[in-house]
Amino acid sequence: MQCDTLWTNVHLITLCGDGLGILRDGELAAHEGRILHVGPAGSGAHLQPTRRIDGEGRWISPGLIDCHTHLVYAGNRANEFEQRLQGVSYADIARAGGGIVSTVRATRAADHQELARQSRPRLLAMRAEGITTLEVKSGYGLTLDDERKQLQVARALGEACNVHVVPTFLGAHAVPPGREAQEYIDEVCTVMIPAIAAEGLAEAVDIFCENIAFSTAQASQVFAAAEAHGLAIKIHAEQLSNQHGAELAARHGALSADHVEHLDAAGIAAMAEAGTVAVLLPGAFYFTRDTTLPPIAALRAAGVPLALATDCNPGTSPLTSPLLAMNMGATLFRLTVEECIAGFTRHAAQALGRGDRIGRLAVGMDCDLAIWDIDAPADLVYRIGFNPLHARVVRGQPDPV
Repeated sequence: MQCDTLWTNVHLITLCGDGLGILRDGELAAHEGRILHVGPAGSGAHLQPTRRIDGEGRWISPGLIDCHTHLVYAGNRANEFEQRLQGVSYADIARAGGGIVSTVRATRAADHQELARQSRPRLLAMRAEGITTLEVKSGYGLTLDDERKQLQVARALGEACNVHVVPTFLGAHAVPPGREAQEYIDEVCTVMIPAIAAEGLAEAVDIFCENIAFSTAQASQVFAAAEAHGLAIKIHAEQLSNQHGAELAARHGALSADHVEHLDAAGIAAMAEAGTVAVLLPGAFYFTRDTTLPPIAALRAAGVPLALATDCNPGTSPLTSPLLAMNMGATLFRLTVEECIAGFTRHAAQALGRGDRIGRLAVGMDCDLAIWDIDAPADLVYRIGFNPLHARVVRGQPDPV
């Protein structure tokens, strides 16, 4: 049987079955961008590869997936970092005109070229640590034209950097200056979502449901508009307080509820029933010096999938390292090595609605790989400031770093 590429002399982190699905002394074949064969050494003797690659004992995992980023923005908020060091809260900064709206001002002022110029280094940093797919949210425009600009730049950057970008419309990120929350949400639902959907600029709709942002009633309105236009649903929920947003989103079949530090038992039960993924964001927890841990044990017990993400954003998680996010997940949230790696592969794929295509090494899946110079999978979580990536593979094509 013909195939394009056969990797031999490798150890595989397949993420299939229980745990990490480790296969030592394995091999993997790809054909036309898909995984054609996964098995122990020698099991692909029937294959006739155009290209044969000796992995020299390296480890191969699915390409890493960052399922929650705000990567495309302009400006800098280091001054707010200084304020928080002096004891000013995130909520107080936001109410004083800082926070999200300060990035909105800078992002609106940047044209497509400038927005891409400022955002590209962040994407390249993630790419260099094995990211092959990442979500990019809008939410720093808060007008149709500026939200559209963010989503267009996100797609263009993904194409230029050979990273698959999954775009999410987050028009309901903050109330624009000079607007009333309900008036703005009406515009999001009746003008922005229909236009974004018609232009194919986003796959999902997100909302920041919080006491400094939007209510659950407004979230319900946004979800109804998303559903009417065939867009998936996500939510920023229970980060600063328990607004019951995750429970509401799960009842609408949300792909994920993200942050969830203040999630309660009813929210956990609703997420478990709906299959909604809990996306944990340790970078924001660390950066804001939060002390309320997500209910990890209760989420585990309920069988809610746990994803991890960088939450790359200028105000609360200026993080572009998925490997550091894994370490933070382990040290701050006490996740296991298995949970951290699954959080950036199998469960991250579920959080993007792509669990049937990426995030595992299985026949028929897209051949997106990360090839590592490590002794064991734990090295991906254990080390700090260490990047062992040897190469990425995107749709079966090697892409050396």
